[in-house]
Amino acid sequence: MDSGIRATVAFGGDAGCPVARFAESTGATVDGISTSVAPAGDVVTEFLIDAKAGESSAPAEPVFSYGTADVYRVEHGEECPCSCLGGFGCPIHQYAAASGELTLVFHAAGFEQLQAVMAALRDAYDVDVKRLLHPPLEGRTEERLFVNRGRLTDRQLEALCTAFELGYFERPKRANATEVAEELGISRSTFAEHLAAAQRKLFEDVLDGL
Repeated sequence: MDSGIRATVAFGGDAGCPVARFAESTGATVDGISTSVAPAGDVVTEFLIDAKAGESSAPAEPVFSYGTADVYRVEHGEECPCSCLGGFGCPIHQYAAASGELTLVFHAAGFEQLQAVMAALRDAYDVDVKRLLHPPLEGRTEERLFVNRGRLTDRQLEALCTAFELGYFERPKRANATEVAEELGISRSTFAEHLAAAQRKLFEDVLDGL
């Protein structure tokens, strides 16, 4: 059975999410959230903010108070990415909404569903994948990173794979840069450019957050 993938995605702006708009109007950071997803994809969210933050600028009345915080409830319209995720049956694990910007952490059943979800999100929003986790993996939670090979262009992936297959990364090397470039039918400088770009993208995934 596929253990699923947890994805963190960030949107360029509030993306039509009422939670992000609420955060922008109150100046509060919203990150303590419970979410319900109906079979039709409807999403209702409840969240806590400091009572003082919402008392003068909240666009809605709180549902109830909880100590020094107020609980608010919003319904997500069809234009919201949360409803898009609800339509795929992908649970949202965490929100981070502040200054009108939105970050979501959600769970996809596998790579096929993740690809379909991301295609739908990219069609409708300015969205960036920040992190993918594919448990169970060894190591501490913060070390469990998924390297997104899809960030590489076809030529970058070809250069990386050919270099690996010919032993370019071994010590001592079984092939030098000139030999790998000849195998690829490109110049040595072009090979170096593709390889450097591929390594930079992979290192960004591996070293993110360190």
